[in-house]
Amino acid sequence: MIEVKNLTFSYGKDKQALHGLNFKVGKGEIFGFLGPNGSGKSTTQKILTGILKGYGGQVTVLGMDIAAVQSQEFFRQIGVLFEFPYLYTNLSALDNLNYFSSFYPSENVRDPEELLDMLEFKRGFLKKPVASYSKGMRQRVSMARALISNPKLLFLDEPTSGLDPSGAVLFRKIIEEERQKGTTVFLTTHNMVDADLLCDRVAFLSNGQIAALDTPRNLKEENRSIHSQESTLEDVFIRYTGRGLD
Repeated sequence: MIEVKNLTFSYGKDKQALHGLNFKVGKGEIFGFLGPNGSGKSTTQKILTGILKGYGGQVTVLGMDIAAVQSQEFFRQIGVLFEFPYLYTNLSALDNLNYFSSFYPSENVRDPEELLDMLEFKRGFLKKPVASYSKGMRQRVSMARALISNPKLLFLDEPTSGLDPSGAVLFRKIIEEERQKGTTVFLTTHNMVDADLLCDRVAFLSNGQIAALDTPRNLKEENRSIHSQESTLEDVFIRYTGRGLD
């Protein structure tokens, strides 16, 4: 589903953001891509989604060479939840979703109201402008936007940000249901609970390099000392990256 070979990227001559990344993501896998701020997570995701060009190495997504992708066929097969919701704030949730769904073949589009009901969006706000929504409500609309086209591949950036605990549980349930349908999920997050509960494998990114890549269980087991309890995934993350989650 995703194959990355020797991926490099620089912002100008003196700021290399990525240093030869190598990883694969299989069909139906939830793959966590975790790192401190400034580690290269966002740069990598922008490359994988076809937004950022000018990189070195080889990147194949959905069987397509991203460097050569120009066809709408690629973009119709992916769904993206951005860290900061990209919505038209003067429009309502329904108007936003109806607008974004117009870019996809009608046979692939899910019903906007059914999606919002699944995401427990408050029906009283369906036709009110996004500008009046809380952060959690905007996150629900953004997730609906990512799911509207029944994508084969989901890119989720901090999906539970702005949600209360029950909302976070709901989102994790929905992400797991998408995986059970065969959807592949590329997850970037600072939330180690999300990563531990959801991900089949995680990669820890540090200074533009992959410091570790394995299942959460294996990483915790390998980093447990003989006299201590099992490490948390956050403990392991800090051990490999040398930094906290800020």
